[in-house]
Amino acid sequence: MRGLRSAAAKVGLAALTAMVSVSARAEDLMGQPTPGGISLQPAASALKYQAIWFHNMLLWIITAISLFVLALLLICVFRFNSKANPVPAKWSHNTKIEIAWTLGPVVILLVIAVFSFQFLFAYHNMPKPDLTVKATGYQWYWGYTYPDQKIDEYTSNVLTADAAKAAGEPYLLAADNPLVVPVNKNVRVLVTGADVIHDFALPAFGLKTDAVPGRTNETFFKADRIGTFYGQCDQLCGVNHAFMPIEIKVVSQADFDAWVASKAPKTAPAASGAPASGAPAAVSAAAAAAPTATAPAAAPKAAPATTASR
Repeated sequence: MRGLRSAAAKVGLAALTAMVSVSARAEDLMGQPTPGGISLQPAASALKYQAIWFHNMLLWIITAISLFVLALLLICVFRFNSKANPVPAKWSHNTKIEIAWTLGPVVILLVIAVFSFQFLFAYHNMPKPDLTVKATGYQWYWGYTYPDQKIDEYTSNVLTADAAKAAGEPYLLAADNPLVVPVNKNVRVLVTGADVIHDFALPAFGLKTDAVPGRTNETFFKADRIGTFYGQCDQLCGVNHAFMPIEIKVVSQADFDAWVASKAPKTAPAASGAPASGAPAAVSAAAAAAPTATAPAAAPKAAPATTASR
């Protein structure tokens, strides 16, 4: 039994060490995949923090169950084999054990269900948005529209390998025209598709919403830090599926206002001497020189007919 306990302790220590090393490795890079990483990306929004907590809770539960089952198997192998136990027992039922292995899984599933439903409700409990963005998936790029800021749709395409290297950004994750949002603001994203089903996914914010043609889905996020975050289309949408990344730049409110101003449509400069209304000077001069039209004089009324006197 001492050897059995020692083996179980070593297995438990190895599992704990692996979990700690996975958590530490996931902190290497923010907003993009970590080479060699096997855990979730670090969080940059409230929903992703909750997703990581739920994931880690499930990992601990699964590890505990696996170690418990392993311990039972080892006990059966070493304690109840034919050599150690040549005369088998005659009983075949144990009421207490049967109740325990029935209620135990039920309690575990109930605990998981409570936190799972809370997480699900959080994803559908959208706060009042500070900003609305429409993301449209195309084969094979994204189009972004800012209806509140009157910014028409602009396209976001993947950077070439040389352009990404020159910009110091990861290839196949960087885009030429990223989505720009302010920090610490509730951003509502309206997601739709123009041709086939795409998927708007960005791991650091916990985003993953299908872009379905003819339908508008919505999701939201609130970035808690300034930086650049990368995602991709997560729905197999065609031969160039791997070449439609999602890049979101989170900036300060002042920088976002400046970016919105740079996207405003350019108006032609008014001609010198033009009236305040913006009408061309020649038209205004012609209008001033034209005589004022007057209403035609009313025709004289006909005199009423008189009756001849008798």
